[in-house]
Amino acid sequence: MTDFKYIPVTHDRNAFLDKARKRESFKKAYEDLEAEYALAREMLAARARVGLSQEAVAEIMGTTKSAISRLEAAGKHSPSMTTLKKYAHAVGCHLEIKLVPDLSCY
Repeated sequence: MTDFKYIPVTHDRNAFLDKARKRESFKKAYEDLEAEYALAREMLAARARVGLSQEAVAEIMGTTKSAISRLEAAGKHSPSMTTLKKYAHAVGCHLEIKLVPDLSCY
């Protein structure tokens, strides 16, 4: 039997993004999903702050781990306000939504 040893592959997210942003098609797609990525980062940070696993959040919300995984994945789907409120409550937060004027439009 072959002895397979796990050797993790290092990944430098910032270097990857710097290189990828040089491609115009990637840059536009990434910018189009900027709000979704920001929300995903906020959700992951909130869950990490309280030290909960996806399984624990799923149990609190009455759903499955796979549903939480999809919810935390940027660009996969658009969650409802109700779902976002439940997630916020599960990680000890409240949901706050803002409309910020885009001054470049004026």
